[in-house]
Amino acid sequence: MIDNISWLAIYPEILLLVMTCVIALADLGMNSPRRTGTYVLTLLTLVVLAVLQGVYASSGNTFYGFGNMVVSDPMGNWLKCFASVAMIVTFIYGRPYAADRDMLRGGEFFTIGLLSLLGMFVMISGNNFLLIYLGLELLTLSGYALVALRRDHTTATEAAMKYFILGAMASGFLLYGLSMIYGATGSLDIGEVFKAVNSGQIRHQVLVFGVVFVVAGLAFKLGAAPFHMWVPDVYQGAPTAITLMIGGAPKLAAFAIVMRLLVDGLLPLAIDWQQMLGVLAIASLLVGNLAAIAQTNLKRMLAYSTISQMGFVLLGLMSGVVNGNVEAATIQSAYSSAMFYVVTYVLTTLASFGVILLLAREGFESEEIADMAGLNQRSPLYAAVLAICLFSMAGIPPMVGFYAKLAVLQSLMASGQSLYIALAVFAVVMSLIGAFYYLRVVKVMYFDAPLTATHVSAPLEVRVVLTINGALVLILGILPSGLMSLCADAIMRSLAT
Repeated sequence: MIDNISWLAIYPEILLLVMTCVIALADLGMNSPRRTGTYVLTLLTLVVLAVLQGVYASSGNTFYGFGNMVVSDPMGNWLKCFASVAMIVTFIYGRPYAADRDMLRGGEFFTIGLLSLLGMFVMISGNNFLLIYLGLELLTLSGYALVALRRDHTTATEAAMKYFILGAMASGFLLYGLSMIYGATGSLDIGEVFKAVNSGQIRHQVLVFGVVFVVAGLAFKLGAAPFHMWVPDVYQGAPTAITLMIGGAPKLAAFAIVMRLLVDGLLPLAIDWQQMLGVLAIASLLVGNLAAIAQTNLKRMLAYSTISQMGFVLLGLMSGVVNGNVEAATIQSAYSSAMFYVVTYVLTTLASFGVILLLAREGFESEEIADMAGLNQRSPLYAAVLAICLFSMAGIPPMVGFYAKLAVLQSLMASGQSLYIALAVFAVVMSLIGAFYYLRVVKVMYFDAPLTATHVSAPLEVRVVLTINGALVLILGILPSGLMSLCADAIMRSLAT
């Protein structure tokens, strides 16, 4: 018999699924070309979800449901709350763009977006290999459909095919790795896997073989090199509103499954998977920053920027266990810095792509760096928001990106290991190289002559949300302690169980 705790653990998922079905049915009767009714219903649903998850997270409680298949803990609830907010912002930014490109003929933009969020929720709540994989597949299948939403657009269709083929391969990697671990431990339950691995009675070679494939699959979902091949093509080829949907909230879910699988389930093997994450981090920082310098397309440049940013997240994740010693302070510092980095990265990504969406007009994408020429003269507000985001991604104080990078570097330095200190130095050097391509865009916006005199206009809610979004990137950089404490508390409460 299913108890009340089990239902309590999945109330948000049930609400999201029911409302997605209701919105899909209600949309059949909508005549508005901009799908106003569907849009409002979607936003109301997401606001309720964000508040509900915030209440769950603030309570600090952790409970398991459905035979330990589902977990509701502070880390997961905060990530789901942030993912809901990210989707609200994505829909607000993306709706005018989608309407201008005839992507709102049906309500698929909203309903498939909600289904992708449901996939994220299931991934974040999963405490079982099978459930995590089901959530991952729901998210990725929704992603393939969204990228191909402009069926008459050749570039988007090509991007969807690349995404589908490489995504299927990565899912295969992850599934094969999970099956190897299941074969070795005899359980799909993450808690039971931890106990089995920690017992030391399982052949180490079999476990490491499985971990290699799991890490490869996770690296693809994070967009880390050398599993990054899909990121530039999909970011550039997908409609910009969909690029934001893929590059924003799903990063929170990807971080969650890295924590669930590697930290909650395979922490005794940290000495093995941390080495793999270290190699991925070095490759991501190197490939992301060097390749971004050569880009002229802003979306493609931000794609390579994403790869380098994920390198920093991996550096945070790999510094939790030092010399096989599991210490609460070290773990809290490392994993909370990685969580803080992911959350602030998503916040910055939302604002930067929001400006690109704003500048796009009907029949004109405005995604080349040259299209940003003289933006300050055409719209000082939007130029300032994009400049704040670029400074943040470059790690320039007082933006939040500086503090996020500093927190990760501090966790590396705190280990006292010469290898980790060398990695911190390498990351700083790569950040200095990366500053070039961010500052180049700022230079184009402020010092180049505008190519067009067209004034940038946008609906009121877009202007308000974009202004708040840009202001948060600056405010959280000046006052980061609140969000950092929230991340640290969530990580410790979740790992304590």
